[in-house]
Amino acid sequence: MKNLKKENIRVRFAPSPTGYLHIGNLRAAIFNWLFARHHGGKFLLRVEDTDRERSKQEYKDYMLDSLQWMGMDYDELVTQSEHIDEHKKMIDKLIDEGKAYRCYCTQEEIEQRKKDNLGHDDLFAGYDGFCAHRTSEEDTNKPYTVRFKLPKDKNSITFDDLIRGPITFELDQFDDFIIARSDGTPMYNLVAVVDDNFMKITHIIRGEDHISNTPKQIMLYEAFGFKVPEFAHVPLIVGPSGDKLSKRDAAVSVLEYRDQGYLADALFNYLVRLGWSHGDQEIFTKKELIAYFDLDHVGKKGAIFDVDKLLWLNGVYMREMLAAEIEKTISQDLKIDLQSTLSGWSSKNILRLIDLYKERTKTLKELIASLELLHQGPKDYDKAAIEKWVGEKTHEHIEKLIVVLEAKDAFEHGQLAGAIKGLCKDIGIKLVALAQPIRLSLTGTSASPGVFELLEIVGKEESVNRLKNFLKKIE
Repeated sequence: MKNLKKENIRVRFAPSPTGYLHIGNLRAAIFNWLFARHHGGKFLLRVEDTDRERSKQEYKDYMLDSLQWMGMDYDELVTQSEHIDEHKKMIDKLIDEGKAYRCYCTQEEIEQRKKDNLGHDDLFAGYDGFCAHRTSEEDTNKPYTVRFKLPKDKNSITFDDLIRGPITFELDQFDDFIIARSDGTPMYNLVAVVDDNFMKITHIIRGEDHISNTPKQIMLYEAFGFKVPEFAHVPLIVGPSGDKLSKRDAAVSVLEYRDQGYLADALFNYLVRLGWSHGDQEIFTKKELIAYFDLDHVGKKGAIFDVDKLLWLNGVYMREMLAAEIEKTISQDLKIDLQSTLSGWSSKNILRLIDLYKERTKTLKELIASLELLHQGPKDYDKAAIEKWVGEKTHEHIEKLIVVLEAKDAFEHGQLAGAIKGLCKDIGIKLVALAQPIRLSLTGTSASPGVFELLEIVGKEESVNRLKNFLKKIE
């Protein structure tokens, strides 16, 4: 990549508050944030709220909450609607300089002229520039749009995309495009250019769906005499079929992942790796990502969203966390107080259980469900596990186990392990033949952490009650 003056790097993330922030926009924000932090530059947030009918405060709040959850700070915040007067002044400037003009044509008139000129309807035929040469004043009281006049001294627009290389558009693909609606509202391409210049943006990193906007924006930059920023268009995230990501493929809005029990750092790591690589490394700290990130290693192909891989990565992050950190994250992200939810269990035992179950679960929600199941006791039992682990002697073995447990004064891991192993030796069975029925008794399933730890945490009275309930079931 070209040599960059790090102190001058300024990038922006510019979402519209017309819907909930989705995962594709978040990845674009992450790439901008990492690029700015890597180069010691500035990451700016611009709220593009000029669509007053569809823009809502709840969507803006959702967007801010999403960035906060992801741990992404911003250096400046710009609200686009606050600069609407400046946008209109810049449109008037273009008109005064003969670089734009008022168009009084109705859509019906435009379509009729196309038909008259071509002899048939053509959906792909552009505007014929009729009002660019209109001199009559008879229409000045009619509603009008404002169109940008394509430059006559150019045949094409070429820009060097930092990801894709040189991209060229022939100007005969365009017509004099609208930069202000008939109600006076400036159009996206106009306001984006004016605001990017106002914010001194040096690099525009965004989804490839904006490539078609780039030549129009470059023409506007040049018409205003603004410096044209560098562009980098990131491939879109796609579903397994290769089509645009949908809710069938994965949750689309960002905070759905928080509510499903994903960790922000795991999602951040996963989204960065969708389309960017650093050797074969899969797992990164944020510090490492800031140090390594560049646009040179962003791919050109669409990145497939793989929920299974995200689950795997989330499980890796969970296993690396301390139990106290997990408990705090559950409280902050899911608004669940485990001390209240798991009432009767000590804080020490809750942390022990988190350490036990984090090795077996992949999301915070899955972890919580496991803890709640153990706390409440089984309402049903895994039938397949019963068929596998309950034999003719199991009832007799559990009855003997209950006798052993009721005789224990100290109900702690070491003594429980010794007593249960001793019982297995006395009755001539392997430990697993008794451990699995114990698991079924305590949790309803044969998959759980170690039975000695579970018995100690559940406690003597409750453990014996669950064993007796299980006896009734297998009778």
